[in-house]
Amino acid sequence: MSKHTWTYANIGGNTRVVIKHGKDIQHLAELDEKLWTVLSCPTSGLEIADESLSLIDSDKDQKIHIKEVVETAEWLCQVLHNPDVLLAGASSLQLTDIKDESILAIATPLAENGVISLDAVKAAIATVTVDTQAIPSAPYAAEVMAAYKACQASYAQYYATARLQTLGLATLPADAVVPGLTEEQFAEMGKKIADYEAGKAAAEGANAAALAAAQAQYKPLEKLLLLCRDFCTLLRNFVSFQDFYAKRGKALLGRGDAKDAPWAIFQAGTLVIDQRACNLCLKVNDMAKHNAQAPDSGMFLIYCNCKHQASGQTMQIVAAMTVGDIRNLKVGKNALFYDRQGRDWEAEVVKIIDNPISIGQAFWSPYRKLGDWVSGLITKSAAEKEKKSFADMTAKLQTTPAAPAAAQQPAQPAPFDIAKFAGIFAAIGMAVGYIGSFFTSLALGLKGMGYWGWLVIPGLLLVISGPSMILAWMKLRKRNLAPLLNANGWAINADAIVSVLFGNTLTDQAQYPLVKMKDPFAKKGLSKGSKWSIAIAAIILGIAIAILTLYLCGFRACVHVI
Repeated sequence: MSKHTWTYANIGGNTRVVIKHGKDIQHLAELDEKLWTVLSCPTSGLEIADESLSLIDSDKDQKIHIKEVVETAEWLCQVLHNPDVLLAGASSLQLTDIKDESILAIATPLAENGVISLDAVKAAIATVTVDTQAIPSAPYAAEVMAAYKACQASYAQYYATARLQTLGLATLPADAVVPGLTEEQFAEMGKKIADYEAGKAAAEGANAAALAAAQAQYKPLEKLLLLCRDFCTLLRNFVSFQDFYAKRGKALLGRGDAKDAPWAIFQAGTLVIDQRACNLCLKVNDMAKHNAQAPDSGMFLIYCNCKHQASGQTMQIVAAMTVGDIRNLKVGKNALFYDRQGRDWEAEVVKIIDNPISIGQAFWSPYRKLGDWVSGLITKSAAEKEKKSFADMTAKLQTTPAAPAAAQQPAQPAPFDIAKFAGIFAAIGMAVGYIGSFFTSLALGLKGMGYWGWLVIPGLLLVISGPSMILAWMKLRKRNLAPLLNANGWAINADAIVSVLFGNTLTDQAQYPLVKMKDPFAKKGLSKGSKWSIAIAAIILGIAIAILTLYLCGFRACVHVI
């Protein structure tokens, strides 16, 4: 039975423990591991200082486990009077907050106005000096020793072959380069260089050890201040994902105030693409592993190769698009990525995992696919005709026409045989009759139903778009961050659902004011109202064709019932 009363909240589709008080940190060892959101996470790719993560990773296996988090919490509670100070995430402490006497003794001389800061400790560490061992003098100039190392292998081979040649067992090549030193001189030179490098390494090692020993007195205080700054951040992302599910404001873009909204430690920055800013961006450690697990997230994902032009650094990220439409998103598209330090990276889309973005996108999806299909057919047909025309033209140019026969009479055109086209005319007339009958029946049916009859059209729209919208709704309500984190080496103990409402906070769309002035350079075309009219007419025509197809297939009774 736990001695501590925990605070619970429904966060991201699960009931989770919320870290609110120092008492929660003090009793962290009592929290059942099954209630933790994260069981382990890697020490790389996180927005926490590596030196802080190294302090928590006690076994140095590049992973942080629950046991290590609990051990860190227990140590902090031992050296502090009140663990409530950890909630602030500050890199400074009042001297009165420190309970450990040895750490307090180190901090007191460095404090200013009773406050000890991490900067003051780092400055003190940097000024530590010790008596050092003298580095031995180099026997030769640096370029000479470099030349010796470059020629060492080839010269050794030459001397060995020369010895064998004196015994009649080998022959030196005619173009062999003769060293300017005898074998004994070369060996003596090598011994001097080796002795020097060994003495230098020993002296530098001893000096580094002496310096580390002198600096060691500050290490417990440095550890305390680093963890005061970073431990609660890790804890909120380990126990409950509090930072990820917190209400956030604007996109990071490297310019937002850190206090504007918390960011999860796995959020790498913001990807700006297609008039949207995607705030859910993760670094990708293993592309193959990520591609295998990422589809299970149910999110629309954009993979990018990023390069920082100033430093030449490169990295791969994956961004979740949670608002808007697909628009011009495609492989090869360029974008801009802002990391958490505000640096901008050139980004290029290298892979897209297609999943629903919104219900609105799903509604228009069937019509968009139909339009793409029709456009593809037209393009294919035009290309085939162009190819055929070009082939015919080139064939005619390459063929020499035969001389016409003098007595040959021009061929008379065959008389028009109306009987051959009687069936075609009859079919066309029947089709026109069916279409007229269909629209007459439809109009009478709608008229008979009064105002309710006009609900048929929206109903038919739902029949066409309904399946896509239902499928999208099912996927959107199950969007899960856990597979993306698992692919990066995390051990996630509970789902991290990205609902529609929460997803709206993870992607910012461009917002424009209403501008009434006409653009003098705008492309001439149909008005916005005309475009909407044509679109609606096209949809209604498609519905009519679909119903007509059913009508012609024997379902006339359905229309008459209407």
